[in-house]
Amino acid sequence: MDITSATTATAVSASTAATGGADAVTGDAESEALRAIEAVVATVERTQRAKDAEGFIELFRPDALWTTAHGKVLIGLDAIAEFTRAVLPQSSWDGDVTYRVAHVQFLRPDVAAVKVRQVYHEATGDTEGAPLYVMTKEEDGWLLHVGQNTLVVA
Repeated sequence: MDITSATTATAVSASTAATGGADAVTGDAESEALRAIEAVVATVERTQRAKDAEGFIELFRPDALWTTAHGKVLIGLDAIAEFTRAVLPQSSWDGDVTYRVAHVQFLRPDVAAVKVRQVYHEATGDTEGAPLYVMTKEEDGWLLHVGQNTLVVA
C-alpha cells in the first residue's frame, strides 16, 4: 500500500487480503499497525538526525539482519550495535535527513515489508536511499528484523 495516496486504507486491505487470506490485517488492527510502523520509521529518522546510536540499536530484534547501503552485512544485534556505535556518532554528513514510509505490505498480521524513502538534504545536494525493512510485531511493539538499504544513483 502506498502511504502517500488518499486511499491508503483501501490499498492496504487489497494488498493484505490478496497475500494474507484469512490472516490479512484489516480495519482498526490495520490502522493501528500502520501507525506503529510509521512511528518506528520516525524513530529511525530521529535517531539518525541526532546520531543517536543507542536509540537506533533499540529498534532491532536480537536476531536482526542488516545490510548497509554500501553492502556491509551485519548479522545479529551485537554486530549491528558494534557497527552503529562506531559509525553513526562520527558520520560526516551535514544537513537534514528524512525517512518516509512509501509502502507497507503485510506478509502476515505480525510481519510487514516496509519500503522507505530516505533523503539526506545537504548544501551540496540531496542523496537518496531506498531501504526495505522487514518488521515483526513483538509483545512490546514493532521491531526491525531485516533491513536492506540501497543507495539511489541518479
